[in-house]
Amino acid sequence: MKIFKALTIIILGIIIISCGSNAGQKKNDFFIKTNANKGDISIDEDLNLSLDNKKNHTIDSVSFSLNGKKINATSSLKNKKLGKQTVEATVYFNNEKQVVSTSITILNNETPKIYNYKIINEYPHDITSYTQGIEFYNDTLYESTGQYKESKLRKVDYKTGKVIRNIDLADEYFGEGLTILKNKIYQLTWKEGTGFVYDVTTFEKLSSFKYGNSKEGWGLCNNDNVIYKSDGTEKIWLLNPETLVEEDYIQVYTNKGKIVGINEMEWIDGNIYANRYQKDGVAIINPKNGAIIGVIDFSPLKKLVTQHEGLDVLNGIAYNPETKTIFVTGKRWDKLFEVEIIKN
Repeated sequence: MKIFKALTIIILGIIIISCGSNAGQKKNDFFIKTNANKGDISIDEDLNLSLDNKKNHTIDSVSFSLNGKKINATSSLKNKKLGKQTVEATVYFNNEKQVVSTSITILNNETPKIYNYKIINEYPHDITSYTQGIEFYNDTLYESTGQYKESKLRKVDYKTGKVIRNIDLADEYFGEGLTILKNKIYQLTWKEGTGFVYDVTTFEKLSSFKYGNSKEGWGLCNNDNVIYKSDGTEKIWLLNPETLVEEDYIQVYTNKGKIVGINEMEWIDGNIYANRYQKDGVAIINPKNGAIIGVIDFSPLKKLVTQHEGLDVLNGIAYNPETKTIFVTGKRWDKLFEVEIIKN
């Protein structure tokens, strides 16, 4: 009898769960058809949209949108952002309304160019610094370093390697990238979901801020109006410099697919130059749509520094407006390289 009761309860439970899972659900009467090949489409193509009207409803009207912005059934993708995007159709029929969606992935239409470089100068760099980000401000180098119980914020004389000013982060923080805007230093931490704001002159901590959807902190740069933040994925987030709220993002893509591991970044001549984690190279990214337009292979530089057990990957790129040259280094490298990019 007890076994019968137990089985009855289980069966009733399954019936209730099954009924509940279908409650309120309505199958779509329409599906969006696109000309994207297996969901992929190039930015130089037109996107063609239509509806699959399986039940032959009489449609009163239909409108399409791409990421919430209205588009025509045939629309150019020329000025759209790359990456995975949402297409929606709002359909009115028989005094009803139905919204259906699908996703497409917009790819770049060109293969990234490969650029070379030449070394102009070599300068000393602290071999113990686990470099996460470097940036010039008034011809002076600022550096953020990582690792728990080792993370620092520094002001450095780049020509001699002498540390002019230094503060240590609390042991529970793993320092990441930094950028400087309007006399303020913005420094990220890795998994702690917190960034710090300092006075550029005194290093006084002015405030802190929390991340939004980005979760982790990797790299920062700015173009005087927007702060760009990487989180180790293919996304680069656009932060309001006043509120530090993530207001938008771009996705980093080539003509083949997404590129993840976007790390330390620098704004140079209207583009974002970004280290890719573990790649010993730099990607040149169009900040408007996320396209990688060029790649610089800096892997030979690692052989030019002192080889030791703690030596790690290239990470650290900065543009000096005074010299109009680029500086790169790596994690626990004993050299800072001043380089010139050769664009054939």
